[in-house]
Amino acid sequence: MTAYGQFCAMARAHETLGGRWTLLIVREMLCGASRFNDIRRGIPRISRTMLSERLQALVAAGAIRRCEGAAGPEYALTEAGQELAELVKAMGVWGQRWLPRQAERDDLDLEPVLVDMQRRVRFAALPDEPLVVRFEIAGHPVRFLLLKRTEASFCSQNPGFPETLVLRGPLPALVSWWRGDVGFAGSRRLGLSLTGPRELVQAFPGWFALYLFAGVAPAHPDRRASA
Repeated sequence: MTAYGQFCAMARAHETLGGRWTLLIVREMLCGASRFNDIRRGIPRISRTMLSERLQALVAAGAIRRCEGAAGPEYALTEAGQELAELVKAMGVWGQRWLPRQAERDDLDLEPVLVDMQRRVRFAALPDEPLVVRFEIAGHPVRFLLLKRTEASFCSQNPGFPETLVLRGPLPALVSWWRGDVGFAGSRRLGLSLTGPRELVQAFPGWFALYLFAGVAPAHPDRRASA
């Protein structure tokens, strides 16, 4: 690949980090992913070959290190990699503030939303008894979120607990709530439904801290989905 041929540190950094998927890999690692499959779960459209190549490039750049863990190779951010947190945050804030929020027109995947929900659970707010939330999202395979006071797990099969709550509807409605475009009541007007015991249905939105940048208001309010 032809280099930019510039002395500028920004240009040199972009040569290293500007490839497709690279900063998403860093994002996943900043969120706690350390194994190959865990990283890929948050970026389901990246091929295994591409992920391997990008990880190798980040190792070569000194942003991450590879080591052998108990269950196979693991990756960790170096000091240089941790410093990218400010760059990732700045891009997230910029995108949330300036890009149009039209979930119904976006090409979206369900898995990254559920992975992020798993990360953002408020454990102290959960009921005492473990439960499973069943996600029946139109056009996507059924998925499950196991919620316990000490654990949250995103699963493709029921891990063996009662399916106390069932969330149904279109993915754009779920994304609009999770991203902060609308409140939970607004997501229901967009087609989302939650069934189960009344007290748990009412408590459900409070079990999550929402998307990290949900509190960033759009620069143009008319670009936010109507609540």
